[in-house]
Amino acid sequence: MDKREIFVKMASIEERIGDLYQEIGELKDVIVVLMEENAQLLVENQHLRNRLDKKKTGSSPKQKGTNPAAQEKAKKKVVGEGYDNLARLYGEGFHICNVHFGSLRKEGDCLFCLSFLSGGPQK
Repeated sequence: MDKREIFVKMASIEERIGDLYQEIGELKDVIVVLMEENAQLLVENQHLRNRLDKKKTGSSPKQKGTNPAAQEKAKKKVVGEGYDNLARLYGEGFHICNVHFGSLRKEGDCLFCLSFLSGGPQK
């Protein structure tokens, strides 16, 4: 092989690498969209399960006779589970703040999310 053939081959390989790099970028964008959609569906699924559980327990005759202290304890437990779910989502790399909720965190920690998790300013 002479120098010209080597140069042409290198240019061809470089072009193919560029195409592959572009294709990888497009696939990463698709993965981000799918992960965001998955996170939204997980939240929606959990919300629907909670509504179903609330509907089932609200219509059962046993629940009507429970004392208010037990109901308050159950209510606090639900709040704790929601907080845990949001903390888990944040740990998996998703925003939980109202600014970017459900989108993938790309640049490290989000101050809005951290403020929410730490129990920031309450209204």
